[in-house]
Amino acid sequence: MTLKKCFAEAIGTFALVFAGTGAIVINDVSSGAVSHVGIAPTFGLIVLAMIYTVGDLSGAHLNPAVTLGFWFSGRFPKSLIMPYVASQCFGAFVASGVLRLLFPAHPTLGTTLPAGPELQSFVLELILTFILMFVILNVSTGAKEKGITAGIAIGSVIALEAMFAGKICGASMNPARSLAPALVSGHVEHLWLYLVAPVLGAALAIFACRSCQEAGCCPLPKAQRG
Repeated sequence: MTLKKCFAEAIGTFALVFAGTGAIVINDVSSGAVSHVGIAPTFGLIVLAMIYTVGDLSGAHLNPAVTLGFWFSGRFPKSLIMPYVASQCFGAFVASGVLRLLFPAHPTLGTTLPAGPELQSFVLELILTFILMFVILNVSTGAKEKGITAGIAIGSVIALEAMFAGKICGASMNPARSLAPALVSGHVEHLWLYLVAPVLGAALAIFACRSCQEAGCCPLPKAQRG
């Protein structure tokens, strides 16, 4: 069962990175034919599609920050953290590797890079991931994420955040999505912020959701961190 879940996470994250960063690469090589307005919904739509495709198998985390967020919230066992994160990173690296083969001259392969100061992008990534994780916690069950509400809400918030913040910070919200193209393309100068900020943002969302839980609006189950 664990192998099946990990395979689902690898395939789902591969699809996310291949479609999302692929849209960025193709936009660059086609003189802007895709456009930022096309790139942003690509990320949201591929996540929505993967939630419907593998959500009942693995939960469709597709993101180490989300996996850690579910663990922080007590919805995910500690024993599966490393297998999930490894599978997500593997899928992301395969996607970036395929894009490197297809577009060998492209300099960044869709690497997330700050357009301004690092601190600006760090804060943006933290807040964006906070919002994303807060939405995920409120529309999902943590184990099986195939509901219509979960898919639409999560896909929509990713597209929305990519639309308004992507030009400044890249709107990654996902360490695996940033790690793979950065290492494959060799652009690791700002990688740290895309690894740290999403995890902190997801953790902060847990505290916010627990505060809402006390008010009865964000139910979280008892901790199950075995």
